[in-house]
Amino acid sequence: MKALVLSGGAGTRLRPITYTLPKQLVPIANKPVLFYGLEAIADAGITEVGIIVGETHREIEEAVGNGSKFGIDVTYIRQAAPLGLAHAVLIARDFLADDDFVMYLGDNFIVGGITGLIEEFGAERPDARILLTRVSDPTQFGVAELDGGGRVVALEEKPTHPKSDLALVGVYLFSRAVHEAVRAIEPSWRDELEITHAIQWLIDRGKDVRSSVISGYWKDTGNVVDMLEVNRLVLESVEPCVEGTVDAASEIIGRVRIGAGAQVRGSRIVGPVVIGPGTVVDGAYIGPFTSISENCRIEDSEVEYSIVLRDSRLRGVRRVKASLIGRNVTVTPAPRIPAENRLVLGDHSSVQLSS
Repeated sequence: MKALVLSGGAGTRLRPITYTLPKQLVPIANKPVLFYGLEAIADAGITEVGIIVGETHREIEEAVGNGSKFGIDVTYIRQAAPLGLAHAVLIARDFLADDDFVMYLGDNFIVGGITGLIEEFGAERPDARILLTRVSDPTQFGVAELDGGGRVVALEEKPTHPKSDLALVGVYLFSRAVHEAVRAIEPSWRDELEITHAIQWLIDRGKDVRSSVISGYWKDTGNVVDMLEVNRLVLESVEPCVEGTVDAASEIIGRVRIGAGAQVRGSRIVGPVVIGPGTVVDGAYIGPFTSISENCRIEDSEVEYSIVLRDSRLRGVRRVKASLIGRNVTVTPAPRIPAENRLVLGDHSSVQLSS
């Protein structure tokens, strides 16, 4: 079994963060979301991993390296443009050869890993297996229609009128049969080779396509709301640890992890919270479900339910909440402007001015 990890998307829903940072490297609890997927793949015993990369290939390659820190061997596969998930399979043909493989979207997050799914696939040997989860708005996803016995009968990509609320999760398992399918299909109206079309091609030809409805937590971290929610979930299980320094005037409550070289002075931190190495928190309040990366400075400010990326500074600002703050950002109060009202009022006017 091999793994194919997709990390070539542009991440338009996370702009402006993704103008300068690949969406797969936006940190969750101070660790890039891509790393969680690579760790899950390694935990499942898979060592040969191909990573599809695009315009942001340099950043991905620098962060992941050769894969040795995850216990895997990485091969990078360049995709000239994001032309669909099936296109990724098409260009990875030489790497995949005739081996079974799991395709994992690099910005997806699944609690519990994929070890059980890999073992089940190896034991049952279907042509493909897809993961499904119930969603409130299936029009934003690939959607599966099942028959009375729970077998997949049809798939549709981002349908206007969904036939079910079962969305495809960004993890797929395939045998070599999928290679014929991706060669046979045509680009969709989005001018992409859709993996849903390839799977439908397998279904229409009587191939054994199975599904699993997962009850655990899954998120596509493609927007700020979902990114903050996944950050919240991961922080729920953070182990308290103080490697930096906390002075006597500070108060640490709950599960708080403070990295090496970090300094907390005259501040109150209410977990779960992670503070990155080298960060200074001075005269501040850090509230629950907040991740602050390395080498930041939070001074005389309040931050809660937010993600702050490395080398950023917040000074003298009131409550910042439900926010995603990029790298090397400075947030300070706006300069005070004298209040002024300039009026030309007619006779018998009645005016109310806010103080």
